[in-house]
Amino acid sequence: MARGEGAEQYAASLLSVKPINTEIKTAKPNDQGNRLSVWNKLCYAIGGAPYQITGSALGFFLQIYLLDVAQLDPFHASIILFVGRAWDAVTDPTVGFLVSRSRWTHIGRMMPWILFSTPFAVLTYFLIWYVPPFEQGKVVWYLIFYCLFQSMQTCFHVPYSALTMFISNDQKERDSATAYRMMVEVLGTVLGTAIQGQIVGGDTNCPTEPDEHDSRNSTNMSIVSLNETKQAYLISSGVICIIYIFCATVLFLGVKEKKESGRKVSQLTFCQGLWLVMGYGPYIKLVIGFLFTSLAFMLLEGNFALFITYALGHRKDYQNILLVIMLSGTVTIPFWQWFLSRFGKKKAVYFGITWAVPFMILIVCIKSNLIISYLVSVAAGVSVAAAFLLPWSMLPDVVDDFKVKNPDIYGHEALFYSYYVFFIKFASGVSLGVSTLSLKFAGYVTGSCSQPEAVSLTLKVLVSPVPVALIAVGLLILWTYPIDEERRQGNRKLLQEMLDSESETSVLGSSV
Repeated sequence: MARGEGAEQYAASLLSVKPINTEIKTAKPNDQGNRLSVWNKLCYAIGGAPYQITGSALGFFLQIYLLDVAQLDPFHASIILFVGRAWDAVTDPTVGFLVSRSRWTHIGRMMPWILFSTPFAVLTYFLIWYVPPFEQGKVVWYLIFYCLFQSMQTCFHVPYSALTMFISNDQKERDSATAYRMMVEVLGTVLGTAIQGQIVGGDTNCPTEPDEHDSRNSTNMSIVSLNETKQAYLISSGVICIIYIFCATVLFLGVKEKKESGRKVSQLTFCQGLWLVMGYGPYIKLVIGFLFTSLAFMLLEGNFALFITYALGHRKDYQNILLVIMLSGTVTIPFWQWFLSRFGKKKAVYFGITWAVPFMILIVCIKSNLIISYLVSVAAGVSVAAAFLLPWSMLPDVVDDFKVKNPDIYGHEALFYSYYVFFIKFASGVSLGVSTLSLKFAGYVTGSCSQPEAVSLTLKVLVSPVPVALIAVGLLILWTYPIDEERRQGNRKLLQEMLDSESETSVLGSSV
């Protein structure tokens, strides 16, 4: 386990021996204290799985669950989904602000949020998938528990994201831990979809004309099938809740949050924190650039299943094709970690994200072919891995740069992470709204085995020209991102000097 002492305490124990040899003797222990074992990185990475598992299950199945299992009116279902997403986006900066003002405890600053939000998140998630035995209050039931779960999930994920800055002071170790985390999160996405799909039996068949002789028996069977489906959703949610608790426990036991010497609690107000974060140029350029690229991949991800089904005609293979994308992304994350370490993060951004562009164009220009669809999926997964890894790998660089420029401001890390998550969720909402409206205007027919030609054309536009244009805009913005490898390495040295200076001051003060 990694719940040992922090780096500054190693330095303190040596500084008190002979001040004349302080620099020599603190260097090695500091390096050892900052180094993370493979076990530490795995425990940290496992903590990111609950967010992805629950997110993928909700993203793929909540809408159909509300319509076909809970049997809500589509208008009411749309209200629940929209309000839930809007509430989720608002809670991120709010929780980030509260976390930034949290005081250090014996288990850290971030860990209490993660620990105490877990049981409430598990309970509210389970109740989302329970169909209450009344009709009048169903909408209120799902609205309340969906919003409560989003709040509890935010109380888990925002501190967890900011925890990157507190597991080590070594930038390379943080980047390596982030790569582990991204791999587990991609696996979590696959796992969430697989658990929900396999237990519930997510594959649906096209409707066939009913036999008049068996119409009565068919009605009775549909009632039994609905009850079985309700039970299946409860079982799948229970399995995911158990995994959620397991992952949170592993994170708590396997990761030691390191306290920075002389750490102060943020005294910024909410408006001051907002102005501080949104007024920092490198952060804005990074966020806006990745906002466009993330929106591109979200459009591709959100519409690819429909595109495969209706535009390419691979109705029976779309689940396997989606699985290939996620597995390809998982396998190539170590490659991107090596690439950014070898060639730099900005080069990795350009090479990784543009890799998918030719294949986006290819998939809509050639005649439908299953083998080519699988090959394109493998290639798309490579870029998906880069899109997952690089933003979270570059955010700590911005935070470090801000620390160097503003050494007297403390407790701001969670703000940078929470606002980034807010913008990504905003992009997700835009993606969902644009896709739905576009398909509606194209004449999409719900529950039909075939769609009008206009729907096929719209899906092609949503998975190729629009994402390519968004990627181009995002990369142009990221071209102006000022933190290159030279500046990043310079910040690393300056922060280490600041850390050593604070440790020395703290030890000398206590010895006096």
